[in-house]
Amino acid sequence: MAAYYSSLVRILLLSIIGCYFILASASNFYKDFDITWGGDGRAKILNNGELLTLSLDKTSGSGFQSKNQYLFGKIDMQLKLVPGNSAGTVTAYYLSSQGPTHDEIDFEFLGNLSGDPYILHTNVYSQGKGDREQQFYLWFDPTADFHTYSILWNPQRIIFSVDGTPIREYKNAESVGVAYPKNQPMRIYSSLWNADDWATRGGLIKTDWTKAPFTASYRNFNANNACVWSSGSSSCSSSSGSKSAPSNNSQAWLNEELDATSQQRLKWVQKNYMIYNYCNDLKRFPQGLPPDCAINKSS
Repeated sequence: MAAYYSSLVRILLLSIIGCYFILASASNFYKDFDITWGGDGRAKILNNGELLTLSLDKTSGSGFQSKNQYLFGKIDMQLKLVPGNSAGTVTAYYLSSQGPTHDEIDFEFLGNLSGDPYILHTNVYSQGKGDREQQFYLWFDPTADFHTYSILWNPQRIIFSVDGTPIREYKNAESVGVAYPKNQPMRIYSSLWNADDWATRGGLIKTDWTKAPFTASYRNFNANNACVWSSGSSSCSSSSGSKSAPSNNSQAWLNEELDATSQQRLKWVQKNYMIYNYCNDLKRFPQGLPPDCAINKSS
């Protein structure tokens, strides 16, 4: 038990340090994003571009997307989720390309009744195929304050992190014939919408519209370590012509992997807070687990 609480204290201290560094490199929502729906007052950019809020009522939800497209990146956003009775609502924050063979890297926050925990749903799509879900509870109340949700996406792996703590690593599984998101530039998207047909307890709990409007807040977006894709070329291209070769130390993240400490933190989260892993779902895959599970075994 003492070791458990010692690990928790270390996680919290590292989370505070991670939040400090994110605060130091904030950007501006006017400059970096476009409101794509809910521009009639449901989506708002406030505080001179430092804060963005999305709202959902019975008429409509709201959403935004990045002006830039990215092909690999280390991307952070701070979110404060819908408080109180958020059952039926989904706050989605993800990277995606377009079309039937799109790539996508997902954070989705599934609301719940007051007092019950949010479910953090993650997924990875490649060439239009997803079905790679892992779900987690969080070790804090994500509605009480802002927390940092990060995606590291490089040619070798995708790492999902919360306040600097890795919760999931998805490794490139092309060696076993599974496509990996590496050729399609993606924008950042976020939306707040009603999904009470499935989001909370499989759709058993419906959205309580007497609690509307539901509001989620965003701040401190950071994509300083990301490859912007524009006019067919990457901001990370080297003189050798490679799409994504690191050209200096600031692009070391393109080859980043979890060190021993991060591996231990990942194991702690997956042991204590993971509630679903597609690679453990034999009922769903009676003919055998997906081939990428051999490479992406739970830590």
